[in-house]
Amino acid sequence: MIEINNPVTNAILRRRTIRSFTDEELSEEIINKLLECAMWAPSGRNSQPCHVRVLNDKRALDALNKDFKDKVGWDTPAYTRWDVNPVYQGAPCMFFIYAENKDAMNGGIMVENIAVAAEGMGLGSCIIASVGGLLEAPEGNKWKKLLEIPENFCFIIAVAVGYKAEEPEPKERRPENFRLIKEIDHEAL
Repeated sequence: MIEINNPVTNAILRRRTIRSFTDEELSEEIINKLLECAMWAPSGRNSQPCHVRVLNDKRALDALNKDFKDKVGWDTPAYTRWDVNPVYQGAPCMFFIYAENKDAMNGGIMVENIAVAAEGMGLGSCIIASVGGLLEAPEGNKWKKLLEIPENFCFIIAVAVGYKAEEPEPKERRPENFRLIKEIDHEAL
């Protein structure tokens, strides 16, 4: 019998974007489990194109934020809460996903694995694309070297992870965008 309500579906339905985190560091065990969940994300034809790096050095995250703000502007609303939060949203660590080709599909699957796994552990996450404003620019090559990413790889997406300091309410969804088609007009085939 299929258990429709289970820990995985509950984590998916409970997950919210978190933009306020506590200062508590994540243990190496937690980070490694999230990396394992990323590693087991499916990829097209099992190509496994993505490389993931985790930065949990606060000074380095602050330097990344400065480089990002210097690149996109200190008063440019490139992301939500830009005027009060750093680009990494104050989380203790940030996962960066790169691939040899601009592989958004496989990177998206991987980042979702990380975000859902984090929620399942009681952690919060914020998926962040805006940092690409720095990491996709020539100035981002410094960070590729620091993160030990091959020079020809492209930034795909990042996700900040940490202990939640907020429990935001769910945002409204558009159920009319989702429907089951039980039968189609076979004459139109």
